[in-house]
Amino acid sequence: MKRLLTAFVAVPLVLAAVFRLPAEGFFLVVLVIIEIAVLEYARLGRRIAAGVPLMTLVVAVPVVALAARFGFPGGFSGALQGEAMLAVAAGVPLAFGTLALFSRAPLAAAVSGLGLLAFGLPYLALPIVSLSQLQSRDPWLLLMMLAVVWAGDSAAFYIGTKWGRRKLAPVVSPNKSWEGAFAGLAAALLVAAGWSLWRSGSIDPALIALAAATAMAAQVGDLVESLFKRAAGVKDSGNLLPGHGGLLDRVDALLFAAPVWHFGLHFCGLLPPGS
Repeated sequence: MKRLLTAFVAVPLVLAAVFRLPAEGFFLVVLVIIEIAVLEYARLGRRIAAGVPLMTLVVAVPVVALAARFGFPGGFSGALQGEAMLAVAAGVPLAFGTLALFSRAPLAAAVSGLGLLAFGLPYLALPIVSLSQLQSRDPWLLLMMLAVVWAGDSAAFYIGTKWGRRKLAPVVSPNKSWEGAFAGLAAALLVAAGWSLWRSGSIDPALIALAAATAMAAQVGDLVESLFKRAAGVKDSGNLLPGHGGLLDRVDALLFAAPVWHFGLHFCGLLPPGS
């Protein structure tokens, strides 16, 4: 019941943000939500890699997201932007490696912490960019992605709970089943087909294929977050949302799904130009 009540409150707020907020306002809202997830990620990471300064991500994630979303100050040319991104790509491993080396954490914790830092930056920064760019270019495409992810998650949960028999990843998430995973994929494809018929009067194969890839990415995102929780020895990333756990528990699927959907739309030529 708590799960349904939280969704009943959250869904209208999400719709209002998607369709009513200006691009900068929506970016700020997403940034705040992901920053809370960053804190939860860092707290989980401290249980795995004690002593490594994972809270560095609280600063690194918004800085990278801002640079990727709004570009570099001063109107860099394309060549300069490419060189700047190359410098960032070289500098981030150097910075994180230095942090891990001088953290004075035990050797195994330092290596694990380095992995958590290196993985955590794109894991948490890229979805901010993807979600905000989708909203500014076509909020309906963002809503479709949310519908695909939510439908898949709900179908996987309810079908898996009732009829799930074969375990999908028993070590990481004992309650996930292959039956639930296939039900989630089927629900996502039905939503995509219905959406395509409603918006264009026909079923777009590229859109259906992209919805399938996005739904599978969402399920992987859910399992990856479960992997972190299992390693940290906790059930939820937090207790902010009644019946749902923490914010990282709620956005885990979107963290993988949003960049896949965003890149896929761009690759298929389905993403309109925008800010």
